[in-house]
Amino acid sequence: MAKLSKKQKTWDIDAVKLHAVDEAISLAKTNATAKFDETIEVALNLGVDPRHADQMVRGVVTLPKGTGKDVRVGVFARGPKADEARAAGAEVVGAEDLLETIQGGTVDFDRCIATPDMMGLVGRLGKILGPKGLMPNPKLGTVTMNVGEAVKAAKGGQVEYRVEKAGIIHSGIGKASFPAEDLRANFDALVDAVVKAKPAGAKGKYLKKVAISSSMGPGIKIDPAEFSAA
Repeated sequence: MAKLSKKQKTWDIDAVKLHAVDEAISLAKTNATAKFDETIEVALNLGVDPRHADQMVRGVVTLPKGTGKDVRVGVFARGPKADEARAAGAEVVGAEDLLETIQGGTVDFDRCIATPDMMGLVGRLGKILGPKGLMPNPKLGTVTMNVGEAVKAAKGGQVEYRVEKAGIIHSGIGKASFPAEDLRANFDALVDAVVKAKPAGAKGKYLKKVAISSSMGPGIKIDPAEFSAA
């Protein structure tokens, strides 16, 4: 049996017990004892195989209580649309100049938005932006002429979720300093979005396991009976 670290010995958690959502959130907050404001994270284990295109789960959801993070937004646009992006609060805006900056190794943003006419340019950056999950996508609302609205959404609590190879979605739902009721509102919004995004190719039980944790804290299992409808 692995030896527990000093920090693990301080965790007040039963690793086997299944908890109600509100209890799990409370425990995640209690065990967030790092010197920084830890992110509260949710792991959703889905009954899908993302290797099959008809079982991919990906989308965006706006967390009603925000993320607690300062999101930097990069926008590929020209002329009036570039001005619109800056007015909405985008930190990085450009066209060929932004392309060269990124090709030079500087990616100074957390979300990337582009107008449709810029995708020929952005496409050259697929090998750089793709692995970082930053490639603009019309299905996610990040390829759009409404760049101002897209920038405000990215800064106002919108997060992207995407199922990983093992069939798991990881997403932050706020900070440990958030009130428990705010974390619950964000949790419900995320789970609701993922459930509604159930792909046609998914067979059997869709939402198999759910756990919550802080950045440095233990995983806390949530009773799947709370999601029987899913």
